[in-house]
Amino acid sequence: MKTLILGGTREARELAALAAGERGFDIVSSLAGRVREPLLPVGEVRVGGFGGVDGLREWLADNGIEVIVDATHPFAEGITANAAAAAASLGLPVLHVRRPAWTETEGDHWIRVPNLAWAAETVATVGERVFLTIGRQGVSAFADLDQQWFLIRAIDPPEGALPPRHELLLARGPFTIAEEVRLMTEHCIDVLVTKDSGGAQTEAKLAAARGLGLPVVVVDRPALPPAAVTVETVAAAWDWLRRHRDSRPRRA
Repeated sequence: MKTLILGGTREARELAALAAGERGFDIVSSLAGRVREPLLPVGEVRVGGFGGVDGLREWLADNGIEVIVDATHPFAEGITANAAAAAASLGLPVLHVRRPAWTETEGDHWIRVPNLAWAAETVATVGERVFLTIGRQGVSAFADLDQQWFLIRAIDPPEGALPPRHELLLARGPFTIAEEVRLMTEHCIDVLVTKDSGGAQTEAKLAAARGLGLPVVVVDRPALPPAAVTVETVAAAWDWLRRHRDSRPRRA
């Protein structure tokens, strides 16, 4: 079964590895190419955009794709919408894999906001030394804040305007709680900003902020396309894929 896995996430890599070890699957993994040295899944990989909905639809048809698994980052709103639209136009099944969002626990002081612009407005009122952990995209939303100092952590350098007072830290998780506590303490951080990415790989910063009594500005996830079929785990996605493979008409 010719399958496109949209990803770059841990879930996408795990799913590709499962399919590579079982007969009946022909997997192509697609990465956006926004990280300079991405962690590659096993099997065939393509890197780069498709050219919007029309480009993706044409690529799907030309490559005989039968099913799509969208295992992209929860904030990859563009490709998720394009995948849903292209799949619908071709009558292809599409599954969206979204790890569970983080949940606030006792001792947390979270301020949930709907987008990065709102996060920038909020930061201006709650802190002076900001730990910005939203990745390389969207940092320019904070570029006009000249009263705050920012520690900006990303895998690759951000593009676009940056806040005038900042330090750039290039690093790839996972990080331990002890490492996050030490980093925030050494830089006298008084507010953390993060997207609600979910997952354990970058969750330690939330525990560190909780232990230090720091407020956390949490950017909510964008909504999935209407009527999207979703699962939260790789195991559930793998079960979905196998069911689709097994339900295909057998060749004579």
